[in-house]
Amino acid sequence: MKLAKYILFALVLGAVTGVLINLFASDYFSTLDSYLFTPLGTIFLNLIKMLIVPLVFFSIAVGVANIGDPKKLGRMGSQTLIFFLSTTAIAITLGIIFALLIKPGVGGNFDTSGLSYEANEAPPVSETLLGIIPANPIQAMASGDMLAIIFFALFIGIGVAALGSKVETFKRFLEQGNEIMMYLVGLVMMFAPFGTFGLIASAVGSQGFSAIKAMLLYMLVVILVLVVHFFVVYGSAMKFLGKQNPIHVMKMFIPAMTVAFSTSSSSATLPVAMNIAQEKLGVPKPISSFVQPLGATINMDGTAIMQGVATIFIAQVFGVDLSVQEMIIVVLTAVLASIGTAAVPGAGLIMLAMVLEAVGLPVAGIALIIGIDRLLDMSRTLVNITGDLTCALYVAESDRKREAKLAAKQA
Repeated sequence: MKLAKYILFALVLGAVTGVLINLFASDYFSTLDSYLFTPLGTIFLNLIKMLIVPLVFFSIAVGVANIGDPKKLGRMGSQTLIFFLSTTAIAITLGIIFALLIKPGVGGNFDTSGLSYEANEAPPVSETLLGIIPANPIQAMASGDMLAIIFFALFIGIGVAALGSKVETFKRFLEQGNEIMMYLVGLVMMFAPFGTFGLIASAVGSQGFSAIKAMLLYMLVVILVLVVHFFVVYGSAMKFLGKQNPIHVMKMFIPAMTVAFSTSSSSATLPVAMNIAQEKLGVPKPISSFVQPLGATINMDGTAIMQGVATIFIAQVFGVDLSVQEMIIVVLTAVLASIGTAAVPGAGLIMLAMVLEAVGLPVAGIALIIGIDRLLDMSRTLVNITGDLTCALYVAESDRKREAKLAAKQA
């Protein structure tokens, strides 16, 4: 908790520093950013990213090997996917409802002349699904292809579980590798306050107040829905599905949330989030090792909220009334796109472009929100990684109940 306090202090200090520089010393921001803020943030990010691939591989392989039962693995996978897709649908629906009620795109006098935005084309869902199976697992690790790494680690874990005592030495190697990664996560987190300060100061200092003022209502709507989803949807799921005290869970999870907020990367937060889930919240390692890496790759509730609000906002700016059928299409497209664009950098804006095209709205409208998207991305990532943890708590509780029933029957 001392570390969490240091990280929170660094986050606030970084935000205040960024605001002050933007207001009173904007001419010096570039120099400070180049020689202080960005280096601090980059060092921290690189230290975290250095651990992601080996941590995911070791933890999933060990987790699956310890599960052993293929039926249990299949049950865990189906529960995880259903939870992720359901909460994503709820998230974008909430975004649409709040945007319709508050109307952030009405009366803002937005200048839409000369807007342009080139949307990168996302791969089809079928290509992403086929890409899960790596032709070269070493290449997948080198390129950081998380879905392919997860698949290969699952295969290794199944093989270790099936061969049992024949590969006891290799299993011990995997377990020891996992222990080393967890130790290194703790070591890297000692640098987290400095990295958080640099990342936040750079992000806040680079945003002009004119852009923030123009988009203030849109930002407030997105943040409002993120807060509702965080406390109401996840809080309820923690309480009723995970049988955990939401306040206790969120308090323990503060270090991971601050890292997510400062880095805007679910993958970069993964080592910290898994460590807290396993060591502080009692999530069994096999479950945490399976659910959280998968969630960091495909669970995008925070991004779905942005898409719901942004779609209605852009429709309002351009004076387009979306029908109920078109809004349903928005929800379905975003839910499917959350899987189809999982491994694509900048997935949030790519997914938004797909949603806008699906209902005939101008993709150029993304240019209105792209200026302040970095600030909102920090909040979205915080929500995304909390969703991964919530799912892990739910799956762990479901597994515990099932084991208790089986034990009762045998008794």
